[in-house]
Amino acid sequence: VEELAGLKTYFTGSLDSKLAVLLVSDVFGYDAPNLRKLADKVAAAGFYVVVPDFFYGDPFVAERSDRPLAVWLKDHGPVEDAKLVIDALKSKGVSAIGAAGICWGAKVVVGLAKEALIPAAVLLHPSFVTVDDIKSVKVPIAILGAEIDQLSPPALVKQFDEILKAKPEVGSFVKIFPKCAHGWTVRYNVNDATAVSYADEAHQDMLNWFTKYVK
Repeated sequence: VEELAGLKTYFTGSLDSKLAVLLVSDVFGYDAPNLRKLADKVAAAGFYVVVPDFFYGDPFVAERSDRPLAVWLKDHGPVEDAKLVIDALKSKGVSAIGAAGICWGAKVVVGLAKEALIPAAVLLHPSFVTVDDIKSVKVPIAILGAEIDQLSPPALVKQFDEILKAKPEVGSFVKIFPKCAHGWTVRYNVNDATAVSYADEAHQDMLNWFTKYVK
């Protein structure tokens, strides 16, 4: 963990590759064990991976009854911070930076995709992403949704797919994972073989997307 653009950031992989991936966490923060394992997995595929603490040491804590999610969310909206991270990576000599957003992080990444600040985006069980967001995306985007998901139900993900299919100039890949619930790619039980298998499948889809478009 070192500082990047004024944010504590988990780094993994080698800068020598010149290709980076920015992972934007869910509300539970950048130091979740499964998220760091995912970062290491992406790095093993040849990318320099950064996972910044966009919450400045203040992740959401579900056990805190005095601060429900709706209140916490008002304090955290760091799309501008994500732009600073991208600038900082470029100053280190990185030539291309893909970005993946998990749950809350998907809203951040879709903001970058709308401004074409990245060559490719991946949204994993997105939260708060709207139809208008998807209509404005300018770069290749993969969306991985869950069959059991109140925040981005399959009907909404299918809507995203229809919008993207009507924009052939923007590459897209949309997939809904059966029997999976919101959060399955990073909040799975490591002792549940089925859960691990579904998470691995999503991770591979993400990697395939970055390998194709982050060059």
